[in-house]
Amino acid sequence: MSAPAPSPLAIVDAEPLPRQEEVLTEAALAFVAELHRRFTPRRDELLARRAERRAEIARTSTLDFLPETAAIRADDSWKVAPAPDALNDRRVEITGPTDRKMTINALNSGAKVWLADFEDASAPTWENVVLGQVNLSDAYTRTIDFTDPKSGKSYALKANEELATVVMRPRGWHLNERHLVDADGTPVPGALVDFGLYFFHNAQRLLDLGKGPYFYLPKTESHLEARLWNEVFVFAQEYCGIPQGTVRATVLIETITAAYEMEEILYELRDHASGLNAGRWDYLFSIVKNFRDGGARFVLPDRNAVTMTAPFMRAYTELLVRTCHKRGAHAIGGMAAFIPSRRDAEVNKVAFEKVRADKDREAGDGFDGSWVAHPDLVPIAMESFDKVLGDKPNQKDRLREDVDVKAADLIAVDSLDAKPTYAGLVNAVQVGIRYIEAWLRGMGAVAIFNLMEDAATAEISRSQIWQWINAEVVLDNGEQVTADLAREVAAGELANIKAEIGDEAFAAGNWQQAHDLLLTVSLDEDYADFLTLPAYEQLKG
Repeated sequence: MSAPAPSPLAIVDAEPLPRQEEVLTEAALAFVAELHRRFTPRRDELLARRAERRAEIARTSTLDFLPETAAIRADDSWKVAPAPDALNDRRVEITGPTDRKMTINALNSGAKVWLADFEDASAPTWENVVLGQVNLSDAYTRTIDFTDPKSGKSYALKANEELATVVMRPRGWHLNERHLVDADGTPVPGALVDFGLYFFHNAQRLLDLGKGPYFYLPKTESHLEARLWNEVFVFAQEYCGIPQGTVRATVLIETITAAYEMEEILYELRDHASGLNAGRWDYLFSIVKNFRDGGARFVLPDRNAVTMTAPFMRAYTELLVRTCHKRGAHAIGGMAAFIPSRRDAEVNKVAFEKVRADKDREAGDGFDGSWVAHPDLVPIAMESFDKVLGDKPNQKDRLREDVDVKAADLIAVDSLDAKPTYAGLVNAVQVGIRYIEAWLRGMGAVAIFNLMEDAATAEISRSQIWQWINAEVVLDNGEQVTADLAREVAAGELANIKAEIGDEAFAAGNWQQAHDLLLTVSLDEDYADFLTLPAYEQLKG
């Protein structure tokens, strides 16, 4: 007997949006419903497995490469599928949300790739989820333009051959989409909504343009989660009549557990894999989250003191390059988050030099490309990689066989000299409140103190406050970090913001709400796995 037709999905608690009928078609929702029916139960099992693994780390305060997958690591014969032409040269990638202006600017930026983000750079309002899909479809059909209502400036796409290749990032496995539920009222995972709508509407369209449906996979914690994505890809291609192996996925290695399973993750996705990416803030957040009760040796200093040259971060990036190149995959470096100032040339000069040094290091270490957050940084990063790559599209032939990373090296947090400071606590509170306030207004990518911040930076900020309190850290000024000290700093920051923006703007924003939410996730004895889970309950739209 054949399987019953999937229950139709219902759109709940959502105001109708202009052009939503183009995205939320009956056929597209039937596809998403089938993804949900087939794959959500396994998603739920894997989320439960995360909790079990975290409990094991709490018990042992250690991690190791998996003994049960040693044969995969030892087998030198397998490689990932060759990169399609559109993804072979990835030397500079720009990241950002999928609002209309950003879509045009990112595609026109001169970067080789645009990470079109439905995840950390996008607050998941229903408007952002649906209209982001509209914007991408409009870009592929060249029916997109934008006129800024304030400045009157108009934006339009350059010629097709000048546009960046899109790699779309859906939400992580842990997030649900509350506005799309099945017949039982169960919400569909946000990952399946974002992936499903995009793939259904654009896979064939992209093939016709000489490209394909390419994805960044966030927050992956194990090779079993990568296996689930692979099963989703196989089914989606079959359902939509797209040739198997058309999808390409780049996995962000932004959790400490995934760092021990890089080869296995590539192996599970080998017919669809195109690379791994070395994130930074989410990776540090994951270390704090998993080893938060591991004592003083796992206490991180101020987030800005943890550079990519820290020994345990260097072990992670070197292992990533070696792993990728051994298996024929691209190794993509981390984010240059600086936002150039229109008023302070000296700030720009210093920051541009730091960006250049960072990109020179990545290119010299063997990375095939790297991320920037702003179009002005594209030429700087391009120059760094051009110097090393020349006319070659990548440097996957650099096998980095000199790299020998041991399991302990990845969690040697105490190899770092820096210590937590009072200024670091203040910065964590400032960034946390300012970012959460913007997120609650539907903005996921926010310029704060000349840096582009996203949900990952808010996560590391609140995690450090939590960790420093629970580890009874003493700061450089002799003060111990306590809940009361965190409250005092937060109250001071709220007063500073009010003085800075004025009573009217303060009252119109979500400042008190953001302050309260930051303190909740920073001070609660029960550490919330993701800040975005309680924040989503307060997000309007």
